[in-house]
Amino acid sequence: MTLTTPANSPDTRIGAVSDTPEAPIGEVDPRIDTRHGTESQWQLIRRRFAKHRLAVISLWVLALFVFVALFAGFVAPNDPGDVKARYTYAPPQALHFIDRADDGWAIRPYVYGYSVEIEPEALRRTFVIDEDKKIYLSFFKRSWEYKLFGLIPTDIHLLGPERNRDPFYLFGADRLGRDMFSRLVYGTQISLSVGLVGVIMSLVLGVIIGGAAGYFGGWFDAVTQRAIEFLRSLPTIPLWMGLAAAMPSDWSPLQTYFAITLILSFLGWTELARVVRGRFLALNGEDYVAAARYDGCSHLRVILRHMVPAFTSHIITAASLAVPAMILAETALSFLGLGLQAPVISWGVLLQEAQNIRTLATAPWLLLPGAAIVIAVLAMNFIGDGLRDAADPYAK
Repeated sequence: MTLTTPANSPDTRIGAVSDTPEAPIGEVDPRIDTRHGTESQWQLIRRRFAKHRLAVISLWVLALFVFVALFAGFVAPNDPGDVKARYTYAPPQALHFIDRADDGWAIRPYVYGYSVEIEPEALRRTFVIDEDKKIYLSFFKRSWEYKLFGLIPTDIHLLGPERNRDPFYLFGADRLGRDMFSRLVYGTQISLSVGLVGVIMSLVLGVIIGGAAGYFGGWFDAVTQRAIEFLRSLPTIPLWMGLAAAMPSDWSPLQTYFAITLILSFLGWTELARVVRGRFLALNGEDYVAAARYDGCSHLRVILRHMVPAFTSHIITAASLAVPAMILAETALSFLGLGLQAPVISWGVLLQEAQNIRTLATAPWLLLPGAAIVIAVLAMNFIGDGLRDAADPYAK
């Protein structure tokens, strides 16, 4: 039997000459798709992340939270600690922009004022939105003083009533007549910073300890794994309670803040350390790592220059997913009275006001810090999912 090659199929014999013209030397073969061939790893991750619409929307939501945290004094219309007993449990005021009048209409921000009513049975004072009272607002209003970034004294605010004595409560008032919107804005600073600082510290501990355990192995790896197993076997809430109770009662709010951050970091590094250890164990057998060792590179250079960049995207993904856990942990501690305490303002501290069912029946807007927590945690989780999918080398 004689094997023949079909006329319409390419000749695969050694030394056969193809009829397809080759590209000249120095030029790219037009048959090769090079649209994404020259992109770096980070460019590929960014392009894949941009296709994840929910993650992109969540990124903008998180950017809004960060902006509010950085410029809290500028965004807050009222002093968060200003007590006004006259407006105890005042309801939220809806923001309007179209002002209709007899002579036409105009575009300007305003809210409706309050009228006080006394319930005849309970003899309790209640606030009712009075549409006959309009409180006009102005942008970049000068009001109470604050320090921008804690350094620059100023009194300019994004929005405020034209007359400073007029009430302006977008999210209502609490039991002392304090503005819930301004307190929620300032609480964003503490809650987000606790999560970010805690994750950074956990990231440093996890990468150093987990990387050393996976790279060197031996007795250090065994001791590290037993310590991680011991820490992860402890019940979380009782451990938090014990560590929080060990803090001196005469500490300042700033000292308590750093102590809570250290506690959360001490408990959060174990999971990341295990992940980093597993990655180091897998990379130890790679050819390029062995070649770096044979070339005389130091251990530190092998780790930082050759091994860590191989899973940097994975570390970023793990860190982005750990921030919501840190925020929830701080919220739980503060809600239980074991974390941050007044006068420090955080989302967990604000939720302490919502523990009374009777209070919630008359002032449900006190639960708004819980809504902020849900939105921030969901946004960070979606961003973490988008980063994980974008960093997956097997994703199409």
